[in-house]
Amino acid sequence: MGDVLAGFHAVWEFDTDSVLIRFERGIRRPKLFQALGERRVPYEALRSVEVSEGRRGTVVLHAVPRRGADPLMEAADGQLKEDSDPYRLVLPAERETLAEFYADELRTALGPVAKEPADRHLVAAPEAPLHFKAYDGKASFDGRSVAFRWSWTGASSAKWKCGDRNFAVGELAGVEWRSPEVLNGYLRLLERGARDAAPGEADQDPAAVVFGLGYGPVHESLPFAAAVLQAVRAAESDQETPEREPVRRAGDAGRDPADIADRIRHLGELHEAGLLTDDEFSAKKADLLAEL
Repeated sequence: MGDVLAGFHAVWEFDTDSVLIRFERGIRRPKLFQALGERRVPYEALRSVEVSEGRRGTVVLHAVPRRGADPLMEAADGQLKEDSDPYRLVLPAERETLAEFYADELRTALGPVAKEPADRHLVAAPEAPLHFKAYDGKASFDGRSVAFRWSWTGASSAKWKCGDRNFAVGELAGVEWRSPEVLNGYLRLLERGARDAAPGEADQDPAAVVFGLGYGPVHESLPFAAAVLQAVRAAESDQETPEREPVRRAGDAGRDPADIADRIRHLGELHEAGLLTDDEFSAKKADLLAEL
């Protein structure tokens, strides 16, 4: 598409096969957005696109990722608050028509497998090294292994008896993250072949660190969990590399002429409303005609 759409907390830059989401920095911006900086999301990583009414005179353009396509959202497992969802772009209500236009454009870019879970991560997690301070210790990840270093005051006797721990990525089967914004939050590493500890026992589990007030905040512990999860999945992929069918992208075959005509009419309405310049209208119209 080659367009830019600016919202209150982020800017979306549309490319031919992906959207680059740049998060703005500022005191009132969600700390998770500041920690992420920017993210490139391939259109094949998206499940659907929605436009809805926001709060206090706003409209929201919401891209919903496919299950398993984004390690950050996989680790979050639905626990993020709405305002911290990196796939939501909040716009002034008067830009609803423009939001609907870009939503339509994104929908046409979704592939035939959009409704299916992704068989691999398609969006990159934050890069290692990463670290954060939990209530009972310090967690660090260098891209190859996770280290837990217990604190003198917060760690249980069970953890002290085990001593500081190091976990190679190849020894792990996954990650379990429970938000620090709820009671008994924690980050647990799921070891291959090990029996999972019962919920609520993270303070006794040497494969887990527990959160608390001011410890393991979302903007530190969630990117950490996502990076570890992506490394674990990559290690599994190296061991087993099943053949995958190539992903077809929308636009590989000629588009329906009626659909093209509807979109050109829509462009004309945006142009008449002053939401598209003459040059933008001409360029987009030419792009659509080229798809016939």
